[in-house]
Amino acid sequence: MPRAGASSPSRKDEGAERARYKILLAEDEPAIRAGVRDFLETNGYEVEEAETCQAAEQAFRALRPDAAVLDYLLPDGNTVDLLPRLKSADPDVPILILTGHGTIDLAVRALKEGAEQFLTKPVELPALLVIIQRLIESQRSRKKELAARSREERDPIDPFFGASAAIRALADEARKVAGSESPILIEGETGSGKGVLAGWLHRHSPRALEAFVDLNCAGLSRDLLDNDLFGHEKGAFTGAASSKTGLLEVAHRGTLFLDEIGDMDVEVQPKILKVLEEKRFRRLGDTRDRRVDVRLIAATHQDLRARVRERKFRSDLYFRISTIPLRVPSLRERQEEIPTLAARVLDALAADLGRPGFTLSDGANLALQRYPWPGNIRELRNVLERAALLTAGRRIEPWDLRFEPGLVGDGGPDASNLTLLELERRHIERVLREERGRVDPAARRLGIPRSSLYQKLKKHGIPLSRNSRSL
Repeated sequence: MPRAGASSPSRKDEGAERARYKILLAEDEPAIRAGVRDFLETNGYEVEEAETCQAAEQAFRALRPDAAVLDYLLPDGNTVDLLPRLKSADPDVPILILTGHGTIDLAVRALKEGAEQFLTKPVELPALLVIIQRLIESQRSRKKELAARSREERDPIDPFFGASAAIRALADEARKVAGSESPILIEGETGSGKGVLAGWLHRHSPRALEAFVDLNCAGLSRDLLDNDLFGHEKGAFTGAASSKTGLLEVAHRGTLFLDEIGDMDVEVQPKILKVLEEKRFRRLGDTRDRRVDVRLIAATHQDLRARVRERKFRSDLYFRISTIPLRVPSLRERQEEIPTLAARVLDALAADLGRPGFTLSDGANLALQRYPWPGNIRELRNVLERAALLTAGRRIEPWDLRFEPGLVGDGGPDASNLTLLELERRHIERVLREERGRVDPAARRLGIPRSSLYQKLKKHGIPLSRNSRSL
């Protein structure tokens, strides 16, 4: 039996730090199990107990512990034989094997199967505590190294690039709530950067070293969404030849980002609500609940309040996920900084294409600012990438900017709200772009004399390049 020793005094903040860690303890002797459990709980850990190999495996899969302490010999088998199954469920969980009759051969086998430590009883409880602390800290350090390496390998997009009042307000709100554990609802138009903001919130949260798992709910049938989120057991349905881990399990201790949650099937919505409220879920075909600890970030381009009124979105789920709402401004609301954004996108494109840097003429910048951008920043990148690929030189002119026809027509997303003067200006700009700045063919297409077109260009403030050709 382990000999209990007086636990060393620990600071309150250290206890609070460990309070979130869960230990699986598999031991069939009640007195030993109670002694180890009480000692670990006194030192701030949460302990899940098991008396058999089968119970230990079930608890391991459901609990997702931070470490496991397993007695070698249990009533239904030995835990060294159990190790491969546990490691296949979660290879990152450190496992300690305790035995009263250890041999060198058994220790070697246990370590080969994936155990981090093999200890012979009796074990001093303070020494066991130190080993558990070191194993968990070592695992955290490995995750930190991987996260740091990942950050070095990529340059995360800054969701707050720019100086407009709208983007500064968003940055201020996001920084205030990044450390919160409450769900966040990101609202904004398609292509405005909701996913980029979700990634930033994860990287600046206490869960930054854990997984960031994203799923787009749009276009997924109920069965696919259900299966992707919750997973299934072997034989749960025809074709389920093996068990599948759902994204909720993958996101354990990390962040789950549900993009376009407004499109989520109404039959899946109550299951998500249960996860948020009870931190439990059940795989398809399973009979037991699994625990999961995730922070939810949801995003939508839809008006969820209207979806609630239409009974296409549950009101209880809406109130649960909208604790902290953040709204990403559209590109139209940041019109003054479009040239700065465009220059940054072009710099990145030039690096990707291995070409010298591109510049935008004053006319091109003006055209970018006047365009309504229904696809927001995503569309801005597409337009600039197309211009960079098709432009022979380094200077991009207005006629090099080929906006998407059919998305906005001549007037934009809602041309009925525009004045005739604005409609005329946009139509002239579009024809000039298509004619690559040539005045004569543009005038012919517009059905007006060349002199009249020049007058309209002056009236609307539409610039022409010095190199514009009239032939």
